[in-house]
Amino acid sequence: MPKRKSKEKTLEAKKTREEKLSEDERKKKEEKALKKGRLEKPLDEKVEEKIEEEVGKIVETEIGEKEKDEIKIEKGETEGEKEEEKKILDISAGIQIAKGRRGEFILWKPVTELGKLVASGAITSIDEVLDSGKKILEPEIVDKLVPNLKNELILIGGRRGKGGGRQRIAVRITTTMHRSGRRFTSNAFAVVGDEDGLIGIGKASAVESRAAINKAVDKAKLNVIRIKRGCGSWECGCDGSHSIPYKTKGKSGSVRVVLMPAPKGIGLVADDESKKALRLAGIKDVWMKTFGNTGMRINLITALFNALKRLYIYDR
Repeated sequence: MPKRKSKEKTLEAKKTREEKLSEDERKKKEEKALKKGRLEKPLDEKVEEKIEEEVGKIVETEIGEKEKDEIKIEKGETEGEKEEEKKILDISAGIQIAKGRRGEFILWKPVTELGKLVASGAITSIDEVLDSGKKILEPEIVDKLVPNLKNELILIGGRRGKGGGRQRIAVRITTTMHRSGRRFTSNAFAVVGDEDGLIGIGKASAVESRAAINKAVDKAKLNVIRIKRGCGSWECGCDGSHSIPYKTKGKSGSVRVVLMPAPKGIGLVADDESKKALRLAGIKDVWMKTFGNTGMRINLITALFNALKRLYIYDR
């Protein structure tokens, strides 16, 4: 038994010596590294620093969440203020903003100089634009200056009727043959006016009928003119503006149109499609005479428009 105890003691002594040697060697290595500049701090201090960093991170996360919530609220306020500032700038620049189901969207952003002047409020009437001689390139200009503008479609197309013959429709559909097959296009012809001396015509084509009609109306707004009205009939002699001041002529293609002033109560002595244009122009009494292929209604209305435009011939 005493031999075993002595052996155990010797083993324990060896272990303690080895541990001391390992610690001494480790410390010596650390000192050498510190001297050379490879190691900035001892390992024990590094471990303590790591523990402190982890604790600090936990504390920062708890405090950071509160600060983030406060920052989000502040950001939301600043973003809301920025949006309001943008809206004010857009309104001052003439950009029209509309509200829909999916939020706000830009209704009209003026591009031309004339559009910017109209949107900013520098120009308030359509007569200023027409007198200046500037070309209207945006239909929204007319929409803003003439809010009560009306439009009518001229029946230029046709299809088979129920009992035979031909039924007139607002859209004319044409086909062209390609390698891939037939391609259909829709054509529309529109007239716009305010029933107070303002009238415009426009023709457009598109793949779909609805798109063609919208384009035709927009083009008619770009071609708006102010016509001269009066009472040139010797039978009436009033100083009103129910008719035209004198006889005028217009031509387009093979169609010729002659307009003559009429007294009150006569009405519009013209075909149905021409009546649409004359009503929108604000004329209530007139005699109309036509020559040529009047079945081509695009030429008929264009000739009528040219005749109304020529009413200023004696003012030049």
